[in-house]
Amino acid sequence: MPDTDIAMDLGTTNTLVHVRGLGIVLDEPSVVAVERSTQRVLAVGTEAKRALVRRPEEVVAVRPASAESIADRSVIDVILSAFLERIRPRRRLRWSPDMLITVPAVMSERERQMIISGAVAAGAGSVHMLSGLIATAIGAGLLVHSPRACMVVNIGGGLTEIGVIAPAGLIARHSIRIAGESFNTLIASSIFHIHNLLIGDSTAELVKMRIGSARVERHPSRIEVNGRDASSGQPRSVGIDSTTVSEALHEPLRAIVNAIRSTLNLTPPKIAAEIAEEGIILSGGGACLRGMDRLISEETGLPVRTDPRPMMTVAKGAGIVLDDMRRYGEALSA
Repeated sequence: MPDTDIAMDLGTTNTLVHVRGLGIVLDEPSVVAVERSTQRVLAVGTEAKRALVRRPEEVVAVRPASAESIADRSVIDVILSAFLERIRPRRRLRWSPDMLITVPAVMSERERQMIISGAVAAGAGSVHMLSGLIATAIGAGLLVHSPRACMVVNIGGGLTEIGVIAPAGLIARHSIRIAGESFNTLIASSIFHIHNLLIGDSTAELVKMRIGSARVERHPSRIEVNGRDASSGQPRSVGIDSTTVSEALHEPLRAIVNAIRSTLNLTPPKIAAEIAEEGIILSGGGACLRGMDRLISEETGLPVRTDPRPMMTVAKGAGIVLDDMRRYGEALSA
């Protein structure tokens, strides 16, 4: 691997790393496994997720980029160091790559400084920040420096970000802490209340991916779900249909639609008219929910399309910026 710069999408669910000239070389869960009794770090990323499955009673998950805020500095240092070590060129004892890190617009200055400090402690040279909304627009193939405005909606793991981007930059934005992880929690809660069955987050995620839908379907699909009976404590399985999932997701999806409408209301009329023609671009893991684009289109009256690889849109955009800093340098902050 050549000694080159790095772009990182430190997401609430997954972290993706793009190396200049090579593309995305790492895609792992943004999670650290910590032993409950000793608070010792056991693993990071994919190995941490495996440890959580193998030893659920003994291991706790810590996410550096949580839904609420950036976690403590020590955890940021651990995860950034681990991921940089995994992509470090072989036989290179000293390696200080310049880094570009995408961040949500809602992030505080204190949180930004914690990430910068963590990256430097992990071995980075200079560190720059890039708005995740700008990265989304670039990654989706929109010409950010063209005379036409665009609207992007990135539904991640812990945060949904909505932005209107024009030649002058970010014109309007809105963020809500409702996204893919909220979907999982509500699916698990619904199954518990209807069937008295306890399921884990990974099972709720599976249900969402297999039969989840943003709209109630005319012909519901079904899936068999394994869990633990809340009364007896014994393993049990039940059949779940897509209608149950759609009803569980009604309120969070309504909140996302309302946030999109609020952002449109903040947009100057001329720019809103351009968005009406160009439509809305969806990205992030939450955009994979079946029927999400159609629901938003019906509720807003605007054309909506989902980026072909929505979970990689932000990282792809960051990589494009990294490869053409002369063109996109104005979008960065030190």
